Amino acid sequence: MRPAPPVAWADPARRAAFEAWFAPLADAHRIDPATLRAASSDASFRRYLRADVEGGGSLIVMDAPPPQEDVRPFIHVAGLIEQAGLNAPRILASDVAHGFLLLPDMGSHLYLHALQEAERDGDPATADRLMRSAIGALVQWQRGVATTGLPDYDDAMLRRELGLFPEWCVARHCGVTWNADEQRDWDAACDLLVRNALGQPRVAVHRDYMPRNLMVTEPAPGILDFQDAAVGAISYDVASLLRDAFLSWDEERELDWGIRYWEAARKAGLPVDADFGEFWRQLEWMGLQRHLKVLGIFSRLKYRDAKPHYSEDLPRFFAYAHKVSARYNALRPLSRLLEPLMGAARLDVFY
Repeated sequence: MRPAPPVAWADPARRAAFEAWFAPLADAHRIDPATLRAASSDASFRRYLRADVEGGGSLIVMDAPPPQEDVRPFIHVAGLIEQAGLNAPRILASDVAHGFLLLPDMGSHLYLHALQEAERDGDPATADRLMRSAIGALVQWQRGVATTGLPDYDDAMLRRELGLFPEWCVARHCGVTWNADEQRDWDAACDLLVRNALGQPRVAVHRDYMPRNLMVTEPAPGILDFQDAAVGAISYDVASLLRDAFLSWDEERELDWGIRYWEAARKAGLPVDADFGEFWRQLEWMGLQRHLKVLGIFSRLKYRDAKPHYSEDLPRFFAYAHKVSARYNALRPLSRLLEPLMGAARLDVFY
């Protein structure tokens, strides 16, 4: 087998710690160290390495350098997911102090790519099958993943996330400074969104339940990137799935999948609102909080973390945020704050 390009290490001491940890694991799991190679990275400081196993298959190494990353939440939530009977990586070995984990390899066929392929090929049936599977797993997650030891998605966390938008997107990316009236409109919108989130029934929330973090596996889906799970609003993960960071759907399909989730949740005994219209409002407002947060995070990734490609998706999130804020009278002032930032005219829709 042709050796993989050597894995680069910025810190020689970290490389030495990894090699000391990995060497006995390679023997125990019949891993070929020469095949160790980059698998993927994400918006955090984590990266993932892949290595082949003698006789076929491969394993994944998570490299999560402290103090920027802490693997303990990942280990904890992985255990909760396993207890709920869902498909997520098990922890095969760990070095918590150095931030190394050995995990099963769930492959490289992301839901995101499968859905994009289905859209490109004019195959709505495949997209519908994948999304229904993701909805079914989400209902199982909300029923079965215990909230034990998870942080509370509380007032402080919600407002801290919202604060990323004016700091990094408005001021840094757009170069705009709000006047006193605009700041009051922003503060009022934040109050409404936080109240909406805290007023909903609370369950274990993945916090990034979207196609990029779901794998086409058997059983499907494989669930990734769950280490930030918290106890929060029941509509949060549905909003993440339907209004994705990297893929948008027309509203007819959003509503169809939203209704399917709502019906399945009610059948499973989950405490969603008995009125679908009210549940959909809760979802839209929860999604708006998330989208404003992501606008801030993607801007911060560009300017602080030198990852400019994330800013390519800012227009998608401005469109999400403007659509919702223009739809509801109470949020209309927020839509007027967004318009000069995104260069779009306001669209008023009433229901």
